[in-house]
Amino acid sequence: MNQKKTRPRKVTSHDVAERAGVSRAAVSRTFTPDASVSAETREKVHKAAKELGYRVNYLARSLINQRSDLVGVVAAGLDNPFRTLQIDQLSRTLLAHNFRPLLLPTSSTASTSDFIEQLLQYSVSGVLVTSDAPPTALCEECAAYGIPIVLINKGEDIPFVDRVVSDDKTAGQMAADLLIEGGAERPAVMAAPGVSYTARRRLDAFVARCRSLGKTPDILPIPVNDYTSGFEGAAQLHGTNIDGLFCVNDYLACGVVDRLAKDRTVRKSGPVRVIGHDDIPQASWHAYQLTTILQPCDIQAQQAIDLLISRMEDPGMPARVEFTAVTMIKRRTA
Repeated sequence: MNQKKTRPRKVTSHDVAERAGVSRAAVSRTFTPDASVSAETREKVHKAAKELGYRVNYLARSLINQRSDLVGVVAAGLDNPFRTLQIDQLSRTLLAHNFRPLLLPTSSTASTSDFIEQLLQYSVSGVLVTSDAPPTALCEECAAYGIPIVLINKGEDIPFVDRVVSDDKTAGQMAADLLIEGGAERPAVMAAPGVSYTARRRLDAFVARCRSLGKTPDILPIPVNDYTSGFEGAAQLHGTNIDGLFCVNDYLACGVVDRLAKDRTVRKSGPVRVIGHDDIPQASWHAYQLTTILQPCDIQAQQAIDLLISRMEDPGMPARVEFTAVTMIKRRTA
């Protein structure tokens, strides 16, 4: 005779409290970051929880508290190695502050209302928005719903929304200085400034610095700031005397370097010094040895999360902007 199988009963905090010989309140405090609980009680609760297979239901807890420990991380351009670095550092720093990252990939065509619904469903404590995503409307709606939000490398000035921005002006100036001081007579910059706030700022700073040093730089337009655009855009060097090129990110620069190595006809008149930006891991690979400008993701992540936490504590303070310093990393290409 077949017996009907029953699902095992879910272990509750009450079960853990009974096994540990403590109150349910002590169990709750044990699993609440920074809550006051003695070392002895904490050890008893963890031991009982492990023996029973107990797991805290953080989402259920958020429904009770009207606020979770989740922080939305909104990102686009996930094919770019820099974005991987950035999300990794943001996630690690959030975890170090007892928050849990909720990654929401997006694009320029993403539905703002869908994102808002997801953020509200999870009762997120805050939102971090990286460059190239999402539309300004999402940021404005988050702020309107009272969700603390910090933008990273984005240019929009929105009331009660904080920003962390890489020092793109200094980066563009440093690239121009290195190329011209190194002997470049005809410098150039490659960028798709229309689709990126940071690309536009780096381009403008590079051009202004070159002109102040007596050089008129070429601007090589591309559709997007990615590897394929760099590889295909390098064809614009054909028939020119351009001898120094600043690419507004490393992903783009790697495409240029590969095209120059593969297609010698692009550069008949001599070598081209190439500088990138971001210092992605690939920049140090033997195939590239790319001179680049370091944008420190770890420092930027800490800046963003410090702003987010303070915004949670005081939602009504004026919007703030912090800049992240950059550093030139010299390698073989320039």
